[in-house]
Amino acid sequence: MSATLTLKFNVHGDEQIAARECEADVFLSAFGNTRDQLEEEYGPYEDQSLFLSVTDEHGETLGSCREILPGPAGLKTLNDLARPPWFVDGPRSARAAGVDPTRAWDLATLGVRRQFRSHRLMVGIALYYGLFRSAFVNGVPAIVSVMDGHMRRTLGSFDVDCPALPGTTTGDYLGSTASTPVYYLSTMLDVQRRRNPDAYRLLSLGVGLDGVSVPSDEDFGLPDRTVMAEGFAAA
Repeated sequence: MSATLTLKFNVHGDEQIAARECEADVFLSAFGNTRDQLEEEYGPYEDQSLFLSVTDEHGETLGSCREILPGPAGLKTLNDLARPPWFVDGPRSARAAGVDPTRAWDLATLGVRRQFRSHRLMVGIALYYGLFRSAFVNGVPAIVSVMDGHMRRTLGSFDVDCPALPGTTTGDYLGSTASTPVYYLSTMLDVQRRRNPDAYRLLSLGVGLDGVSVPSDEDFGLPDRTVMAEGFAAA
């Protein structure tokens, strides 16, 4: 089957502009977040952000994902735990969960444009695959995120458990009425592999991503791999 969708990792130039446009469109539609709000929220993390995108055969960007890497600004998820409704020490909560804040990645945004609902599930799965595979390739031991309930349920359907960070619960966050600060450890892959091997192969190995062209492991690698040892388990 020929590929009709293309997953791209760490896009730059016009491709990154398109990924940002997709992010803005999705979050305005889903949560009412304006471009000014997104700039205020994510501006401090620009130098630590990278983008994934999924495009169709015409080059149209259907979905995008922003990942925030460790850096001087810290991780947005952990910083935002000090805000309402949680008022929690983010780094302390992360360490209690077994997450080293200096080595974790932050899943900041992920969304698919509404007008591409016919591709919606596969686009989302491709982005999840890109998230997990890029973490594996770069040796990332943990992911944190403030995750909307819909995304958390979707991942749960694939037996990807995303527990709440200690001291937090579900609450209002940036227009979402049901968001939870969560974490995911590389060691949890073994649980998914035992419970749901098909989902493990799909999200971790890309087996079953029919019609989607995906990057090679080499292309998933970052030039400066600051997070390496004891990362996501090898396939």
